[in-house]
Amino acid sequence: MRRIFRLGALATATLVLVGCASVNIDQAVQETNDTSNAFTQGKLEISRTEQQQRARSKLTGDLLARPLTMDDAVQLALANSPAVQTLLAQSWSEMALANQRGRIANPVFAFERVRFGDELELNRLLSFGLLDILTLPQRQLIARSQVAQFKIQLSADVVDNVTQVRQAWVRAVSAQQVLKYAEQVNRSAQASAELARRMLQVGNFTKLQRARQQIFYADATTQLASAGNAATADREELIRLLGLTDAQSAELKLPERLPDLPKEPHQPDVVNANAMQQRLDVRMALSQLDIAGKAQGLSLLNSLVDVELGIRRDTVFDNAAGTQTPRLGYELGIRLPIFDWGSAQRGTMNAQSLAAANRYESTVRNASSQLRQSYSAYRTAHDVARHYRDEIVPLRKVIAEENVLAYNGMLIGVFELLADNRDQISSVMAAINAYQQFWLTDAALAASMTGKPTTMAAMLMPTGSSASQAGH
Repeated sequence: MRRIFRLGALATATLVLVGCASVNIDQAVQETNDTSNAFTQGKLEISRTEQQQRARSKLTGDLLARPLTMDDAVQLALANSPAVQTLLAQSWSEMALANQRGRIANPVFAFERVRFGDELELNRLLSFGLLDILTLPQRQLIARSQVAQFKIQLSADVVDNVTQVRQAWVRAVSAQQVLKYAEQVNRSAQASAELARRMLQVGNFTKLQRARQQIFYADATTQLASAGNAATADREELIRLLGLTDAQSAELKLPERLPDLPKEPHQPDVVNANAMQQRLDVRMALSQLDIAGKAQGLSLLNSLVDVELGIRRDTVFDNAAGTQTPRLGYELGIRLPIFDWGSAQRGTMNAQSLAAANRYESTVRNASSQLRQSYSAYRTAHDVARHYRDEIVPLRKVIAEENVLAYNGMLIGVFELLADNRDQISSVMAAINAYQQFWLTDAALAASMTGKPTTMAAMLMPTGSSASQAGH
């Protein structure tokens, strides 16, 4: 029996050590970099040491020393944002908890000292859940699957964060451009209103003509104020996503304009290639289905029975006789399914498995539709932006040049020239909006191809709204 006691203790210790594999967060982050390399460029890193923090601070300073491009904005967010570090730490915590659930519970050692007359009894009991040991391999499989699921979730969250940074950068740069042209419109409107006032004073203008120029100036002033507020709001949104301090935000410099359109848009065959295998939401749903299947068999056994095994070693001292008597044995505790046969628990797991299977099927079916919608928005935005670049803006430039010639030849007046100038500026503002919509849909398409779908609401807004407002 003593040998059995020792072997039992040794076996328990061995099983505990088998289940003690820890989560390597650095490896998990590296896997995220590999999975989402198009988004992170391999720059995602969890910062735990002062040396890493100093390196991040130096990189932040280098990036803020020059106008921030879209790729620089992503790199700055990954290096500087506390929200990204919070995301990594929270994911580490979730993976560690999942790993903990795959370990065997610690054994319980009980010691008892009882005196009865001249007898002294020392009782020692080492007990552990026998069912925990028997189901350990299955629970470790489930734990590893859960850790893998949290890694996929981490990649999806990083993709979503990077997509938000990209789109915030596009909106901030676009709003800055719109503000610049709104200032031009306002100056033009102010000049025409002042000229109309003077011409009214000398009797060369009617009150109606002067009122038309003045109302346009009033509208332009309102639009300038709105554009200024929008530029501030979009810039502050970008600052929050980048995790900049007040001092760092003062150093933030943005390019004067959005990037040019790519030479060629993405083709449908490139977008659809391996989309179902790459999409993280499909992989997540498949992982949930796999975990539900593994957990169902384990929960079926746990719902029916629970067994606890104890190894006992007692010693009885008889002080009167001067003897000691060892007693060896074991205890077996079994939970009797009298009041609860586990039907509700089994019903819960069956429902969870059914939900996981249908969730996976729904995700697969929706993935293709969402990808087609994202590509349609992307391609439409590209074609509209290209149309403004190749047709509308050049034609407006030609009209402006011809009107200048007509003005120099005294064929048109100054107000006609100013009105045409306003129309040209409005077309440029509409073109900026078209470029903005393209780069927003480009970021959304990348997220739909690799990560999780991005809401397409507010995409493809009518780009002629600015022109119509300015063309009073």
